[in-house]
Amino acid sequence: MHQTVPQDAPKEIVKGIGITSLVFGICVFIPFLGFIISLLIPVPILFYRLKLGRKNGILVAAGTFLVISFFLGSVSFDIFFFVQLLVLGLALGDMFEREFPVEKTILYACLALWATAVSALIFASLTSGTQISALISNFVGKNLELSLVLYEKMGVPQEHIQMIQDSSDLIQYALVRIIPGMATTIALFVAWCNLLVARPLLSAAKIQFPDFGRLNTWKAPEQLVWVAIGCGILLLVPEKGIRILGLNGFMIMMTIYFFQGIAIVSFLFEKKDIPMLLRVILYSFIGMQFFLILMVIFAGFFDMWLDLRKLETQKNQ
Repeated sequence: MHQTVPQDAPKEIVKGIGITSLVFGICVFIPFLGFIISLLIPVPILFYRLKLGRKNGILVAAGTFLVISFFLGSVSFDIFFFVQLLVLGLALGDMFEREFPVEKTILYACLALWATAVSALIFASLTSGTQISALISNFVGKNLELSLVLYEKMGVPQEHIQMIQDSSDLIQYALVRIIPGMATTIALFVAWCNLLVARPLLSAAKIQFPDFGRLNTWKAPEQLVWVAIGCGILLLVPEKGIRILGLNGFMIMMTIYFFQGIAIVSFLFEKKDIPMLLRVILYSFIGMQFFLILMVIFAGFFDMWLDLRKLETQKNQ
């Protein structure tokens, strides 16, 4: 798939940098919406990567990086976080251009994020003379301290804050060891959300992109169910290191089956012709209720046997 680069590419590059930087500005100056909006930073990068080509797309990302660095002023985790989002936009653009299926598009984009993260950690370790494990541990510890300060400002009862403080070492120990699973889960979720948001924008701009088909009929490869079961078995092993490995894998598998569960929910909403506004309200309600999230995951996991959308039945017929 090849896009025709516009003749006014320099103007479009500046426009792309401006739009992406504006999204960044909203993240910084409206903290309440900051984190949610920041997850959509890859969308304009993906958009201009496909519209202007790889080289010009990289220029848009590089220009945005300079703007972000200027406003943040110093090297910090914030810069690292935003760089990851810029890389994700470029990676998704490459996958779109190669017309990979949706599974490979998400997988390869997440691998690009992991490669960037590992490279950044190695660079930080070499320049600071600190081991990678110590860098991660210090980062988690500082964020726990910031969380406690935030809880105090939010008016959380002092006894609850004290309980967290007393358990901070144990919490830090656990968080450091599940970071691979958490990071992969977040990467999968952010990549999936940006793919969903980018499709209608690209369609409206008449920019060619892969036809992933109806995503609400998507289902995970059947072999993955045994990986999920294997990770669950590892959680029962007495050896602590093996249990941690199983927990990280289990988190990733549950994220994948959450996607399948949401696809089932979307399929049923479409089948029942539920109005869009009501769908948004119901999706938001699912996102805020842990029990409903678990129900969606279970639906995705057991869909292999239950065929809740009757896809296999239709295929056989």
